[in-house]
Amino acid sequence: MDRLDFTLLTDGSSDAILIHPLTWMLQQHFSFAINGTWADLRRLPNQPKRMRDRIAAALDLYPCHLLFVHRDAEGASLDRRVAEIKAAVTELPDPMVPVVPVRMQEAWLLIDEPALRCAAGNPNGGVDLDMPAIDRLEVIPNPKQVLHDLLVDASEHTGRRRKKLNPRRLAMRLGELIEDYSPLRRLTAFQRAEAETLAVLRGGVGLVPATDQTL
Repeated sequence: MDRLDFTLLTDGSSDAILIHPLTWMLQQHFSFAINGTWADLRRLPNQPKRMRDRIAAALDLYPCHLLFVHRDAEGASLDRRVAEIKAAVTELPDPMVPVVPVRMQEAWLLIDEPALRCAAGNPNGGVDLDMPAIDRLEVIPNPKQVLHDLLVDASEHTGRRRKKLNPRRLAMRLGELIEDYSPLRRLTAFQRAEAETLAVLRGGVGLVPATDQTL
C-alpha cells in the first residue's frame, strides 16, 4: 500500500477539523501518504438521521480503507458513546474506529498557544492567555466557549473589529496550524482512539505500523 485513505463522519460540519489530529496520529505510525476526507452528507436530498444510515451513506459516497465515526461525549460517558457507535455498525464490513473527544472536539485544539495566536491573526501578541492545562482538557465544561474566547482575546481586537471576528472560522484555521498533536496522547479519549486505530488496521486491513511509537 502506498496510501491510506480514511473518511471522517462527524456530528456537524465544524467537527471536520478532527481530520488534522487524526492525520497526524496516522503519520506517527505509517510512512506512506495519509489522505483524509470529511464525509459531507449535507448535499444529499434526504439526509439520513439514524447513525447506521449515516455511516452507510458515508461509506457509499466516500469509500476508504478506514472510517472514523465522531461523536462528542458531552453529557454521556466515553464508554457509552463508543458503545452507541459500535452498535450502529454491527455487520458493516468496513474497518471503523469511534472518535469521541470527552465533551467536545474543541478541547483537542487547546494545546498550542503559539498556533492559537497565529490563528487569531496576531502571532506576536502580548496579551496573557489563560490556556487550560492539558490534564484539565477533559473536565472543562464548555471547551468550545473557552476556545472561542481565547481566539478573540488573542486577536487583541477591540470595538467593531472584535465583534466582526468569526471564532468558528479561526478555530478551523487553528486545526490546520497545529503541527504537533502529541500532547493529546495524555488524554484518555485520544489514547483510546489511537490504540483502537492501530488494532483495527492490523486486524482488518493487515497493516503493520512502520514506526511503533509509545502511546
